[in-house]
Amino acid sequence: MKFLKPILLLLLCFRLINSVRAQEVIYSAYDKFDLRSDEYGIVGMSGGNLYTYTYSPGNAVITAYDDSMNKTATVLLDFFPDKIYEVRFIAYPDKMIVLYQALESNKVVQYAALLDSKGRLKGKPIELGTTKTGIFGATKVYFSSEVSENKKSIIIYSFNDRGSDLDLDAKWLDDNLAVIKRSKATFKPGYSIEHGEVNLTNDGTVFLNAYSTTGNLNYADQFWVLKLAPGATKFEARELTLEDKYVASGYLKVDNANNKVYFGGFYSNKKNGSFEGIIYTDIDMATGNFLTTKFIPFDNDLSQAAGIRHRNHAFDNYEVKQLIVKNDGGFVLVSELHYVTTRSNYTPGFGYYSFYNTPYMTTMVREYHFEDIMALSYNKDGMREWSSFIPKLQYSQEDGGVFSSYALLNTGGTLAFLFNDFNIAHSRIQLGTIDAGGATDIHSFVAEGNDYPDWLPKSGKQVAGRVLIVPCFHKKQICFAKVIF
Repeated sequence: MKFLKPILLLLLCFRLINSVRAQEVIYSAYDKFDLRSDEYGIVGMSGGNLYTYTYSPGNAVITAYDDSMNKTATVLLDFFPDKIYEVRFIAYPDKMIVLYQALESNKVVQYAALLDSKGRLKGKPIELGTTKTGIFGATKVYFSSEVSENKKSIIIYSFNDRGSDLDLDAKWLDDNLAVIKRSKATFKPGYSIEHGEVNLTNDGTVFLNAYSTTGNLNYADQFWVLKLAPGATKFEARELTLEDKYVASGYLKVDNANNKVYFGGFYSNKKNGSFEGIIYTDIDMATGNFLTTKFIPFDNDLSQAAGIRHRNHAFDNYEVKQLIVKNDGGFVLVSELHYVTTRSNYTPGFGYYSFYNTPYMTTMVREYHFEDIMALSYNKDGMREWSSFIPKLQYSQEDGGVFSSYALLNTGGTLAFLFNDFNIAHSRIQLGTIDAGGATDIHSFVAEGNDYPDWLPKSGKQVAGRVLIVPCFHKKQICFAKVIF
C-alpha cells in the first residue's frame, strides 16, 4: 500500500461550458534520444521562453523554445557531475532552480544551483547533503524535495526508517537557495510504521501521513497525520480514529487558501477485505486537529457501475490520484484502476510500446495495467451526487507505465483527462471530460504532425493558464508538443 501524491495535477484557469477541446498542437523539432539510457523533463517558462531538459550520459542540456516551439538556445549544464541520479527544476519568471543528485564514488550528494532566466549559472552550486550507498550502488531515492504552492519555500529531506522510529533530516530553503532552517525530527509510536510523502504549506510547515500496516494487503490499521514547523525538532502527531476499519490508497492535499489539509482514501471493514467505501477528513492547518471525519460506504448503484468491467472486487486496485474540494464543502475523489502482474517471457503478451524496452531480455516480465478512471462527487453531508467513469485500457511491459495513466486539467467547471488508450495492437490519444453534473464525453484527440509520435501525457506539465507541454517519442528521438486550449 502506498499513499501516493498526485503522479500529476494540472490547473487551467479559463471558462468553458460543455467540454474541453484542444485548439492547437505545435511540435518542436526532434532530437536524438534513447529511452533506455537518457532522461527528459519540462522545466517551464522563464524569461518568456519555454525550457526543456534532456540528459544523455555526460551531456546535460536545457533547451529554450519560442512561442512557435522553435529552438532559440541550447545551454550546456557543464557544472553537472558526470553521473546524475535525480534532477528537478523549479521555474520562476526571472530565474530557475535545479535540484540534482550526483553519484560520486560510493556516495550520493544532493546539490542545488540557481540559474538566471537564460539558463546561466548564478554563483556556485551548493551541497545540501551526502549519504553513502550500499555495496550494490545507488538503489533507492536518498533525498527528496517538495516545493510550496507559492514556490517561496523548498524543503530537501531524507528519511531514516529504523524499526519503530521515523527520523526526518530536513533543510528549508528560500527561493534564492538560502538555507533558512534545519531540522532532525523523530516520531516514535513504539512499533514499525510507514510514511507518505512530504506536503509543504506556503509558510514551510510540513504535513505527512504515517501509518502501521496489517494483513496480506498491508492496509493501515493505525493512521496519523504528522505536522512539523520549519526548524522544529519534534513532530506534532494526530491520530485518526479508524473505528475498527482499515485504510488504503490515501491522498493528502494542502489548501493554503482555507488553511486546511484534506485527506481522502478507501477503507475496508476487514484487514484482507475489499474496499467498501471512502474515508474523508479535513484538518486545521494551524492546530493539526481533525475537524470532520466521514466514512462513506459504496452504495449498490455505484458498485454495479464499477463492476461492469470488473465484477469481482469492483473497487480493488483503484488508487486515489486527486482530491478536489468544492466551494460548498463537498469534494470530488478521482482514482484510477492500476495493478502490476508478472509473466514468464516464454508466454505470449507483447505490448504496443514494448519495442522501446525489449522486455523479453529477462526471465520474468512485469506487466503494467492502468485502466478506468473513476470520479466520485459528494456534497458536504457525505451524500453522493454523481459518479462517472472514463473507460480506458493501458497495458505495457517493463516500462513503469511511462505511456500510461493520464494528465488532468481542471477548468473549475469541467474535469478533462488526456490519455493514451492502448492495448497490445492499437493506441490512440483520447480526451475524456466530466462536467459539473457528472456527464461524460470521450473523443479522439487530434494531434497531427511530426509523423504521429508516441505521447506521454502523464509526464506533461502545465506551463501557462491554457498551455500544456507533453513529451513525445518517435523511435530514438524526442520532441515536445505544445497543446493550446
